[in-house]
Amino acid sequence: MTLLTLQDKLAAAHSPSPSADANDATDDTLRILPLQEEDEAEALEFLALRPIHTVFMAGFIRDNGIISPFNRGTFYGCRDARGRLEGVALIGHHTMVEARTEAAMHAFARLAQQDARAHMIMGEESKIDIFWRYYAESGREPRLVCRDLLMEQRWPVESFGEMTGLRQATIDDLGDVVAAHAAMAIEEIGVNPLENDPIGFRLRTARRIEQGRVWVLIEDERLIFKADIVSDTPDVIYLEGVYVNPQERGKGYGSRCLMQLGRFLLARSVAISLLVNERNQAALALYRKAGYQLRSYYHSIFLQDKQMLGDKSAAQPC
Repeated sequence: MTLLTLQDKLAAAHSPSPSADANDATDDTLRILPLQEEDEAEALEFLALRPIHTVFMAGFIRDNGIISPFNRGTFYGCRDARGRLEGVALIGHHTMVEARTEAAMHAFARLAQQDARAHMIMGEESKIDIFWRYYAESGREPRLVCRDLLMEQRWPVESFGEMTGLRQATIDDLGDVVAAHAAMAIEEIGVNPLENDPIGFRLRTARRIEQGRVWVLIEDERLIFKADIVSDTPDVIYLEGVYVNPQERGKGYGSRCLMQLGRFLLARSVAISLLVNERNQAALALYRKAGYQLRSYYHSIFLQDKQMLGDKSAAQPC
């Protein structure tokens, strides 16, 4: 599926056609309620059935608990008439859904329409297409549409020499890490977090460093490489913010650091995953060189601000 095809789908979503499972998609026996602390084990068990696709939500729950401002949203459970979970969703700044049925997906989409915090909707291509068909009835327009590749690294990982300087970042590295991460956000999605949320962005980055989740290579007081561990579970570790200094690209730093980091992390987890934009061929080549393989296709939909609700301009591909 091309980005153009996805944009056509998004445009058509305001007049969704009934699916073959239309009756199920409007099932009014489902109940959606915020998940509580006593639901945490059940939610993690549900998410563990498909760990590579649910690592984001599972990681947030493990790190922060099921109720926490650090989640930047609310975890909900969708239950059938017997009280069994049919879906778990994080609805808020980042919206992610793991649903077993289209009816649960529809119910989550209706709930998400009411959340003013929504900034991005992310998930597997096939599932997000369904979710958006219902969510778009709210009139909320996409600002940017990305098609991403879910890549995975597993043991064994090759070695092309040890990167002796690769280490966990300290709070003294905060300035370099923040600057690199902000530069990546501007390049990839056209948003500068240092302008939109400077205090929150720095605090979240500092917290991640204090958790031991940011790895850096610094030479001659310059940041050469960095990578962030966003979610850490026994089954999957999810990376983002993989950065190589533009002046040092093409010299093997990225692949060697990713391989070394992979060997370290795979000693305690089954797999490492990350997302890469399908148009970023240089990054894709880097990940393949480091031993990552394609596992699935994802969509990331960045939403327009509420005040731009009437803007019907076409979503831009990223």
